[in-house]
Amino acid sequence: MRFYLPLLLVLFFCTCDRAPATQAEPTDTTPQESHLLTGEAMGSYYRVTYLGDSLPGLRARIDSLLTAYNAELSAWVPTSKLNAFNQSERGIDLAGTRHFIPNLELARRASEATGGAYDPTVAPLVRFWGFGTGKPRESANFDPAEVDRLRQLVGMDRIRLEGQFLHKEPGTELDLNASAKGFGVDLLSQLLTSAGRPDHLIDIGGEMRGGGTKNGKPWNVAIRLPDEDRSKVSQAGTLPLSNGRAIATSGNYLSYYTVDGETFSHTINPKTGLVERNRLLSASILAPDCATADAFATACMVLGPAAALELVENTPELDGYFLVRAEDGGLEIRKSSGLN
Repeated sequence: MRFYLPLLLVLFFCTCDRAPATQAEPTDTTPQESHLLTGEAMGSYYRVTYLGDSLPGLRARIDSLLTAYNAELSAWVPTSKLNAFNQSERGIDLAGTRHFIPNLELARRASEATGGAYDPTVAPLVRFWGFGTGKPRESANFDPAEVDRLRQLVGMDRIRLEGQFLHKEPGTELDLNASAKGFGVDLLSQLLTSAGRPDHLIDIGGEMRGGGTKNGKPWNVAIRLPDEDRSKVSQAGTLPLSNGRAIATSGNYLSYYTVDGETFSHTINPKTGLVERNRLLSASILAPDCATADAFATACMVLGPAAALELVENTPELDGYFLVRAEDGGLEIRKSSGLN
């Protein structure tokens, strides 16, 4: 199992808002009681905050849902459907699954919308470069011919869903990790809403969705300043979430390793087959659902700052908050027009 430090920090989610010392108008609204549940999920953690009366048995329902989800889509569960597909020669029957096909359909939409910057068939390259289920490389030297060979295995046109059967070309594998946590956030948000607790904040490994409001106010989350020193945690700014709005952040500064003096980060460019290191340090995407935010955040890291901002501006349902390394080595904050 892998454990990630979150790129998003929650502000004040454990307590109810307090009235300021001076207030223009009194309110008769009594803050709802806040409850927090935590646990492990998808190689990271989950934090579920909800308002209202306590829900007995909720933790068991959350853990059961996440266990079923991992059984389909986790690369670290040996018997998962995802691993069965990757190990198959020509594909597998997905009859009886609940989450695999919706994840795949979302991935296809995101891949098309980003011009292939997000592509879940990049799995062989992710492993080659020492991420996902792969091991860090022991040398910075690599065979360009091998990279080119693996790159030929990448492309959404190499998989095809017919009914419940997912076909694939030999050698093709899926890595849905770039949107799976976001999809899990959406599932937990749907669970809380169906259980009669529409006011909630779901956080899985730093990917978040704010259902309803926090006693009439948005749920506020902070964007973490990029720093490769994992012990340093400080914020670059805050963003509000409410009424189902979600946010996901992708960044190269926490998932990387160095060998022979060269740094390898987890963002892999599906088009070149190489590790992508550009001036975009982190991309935080706001979307109507967390799975979409997750996939587009990954695509933005591949595209780089200018193309990422253009992509978000041309996608009406999205907003973006980007931390960029300036040419002088400083830090720039670039935001889409919807956040200005």
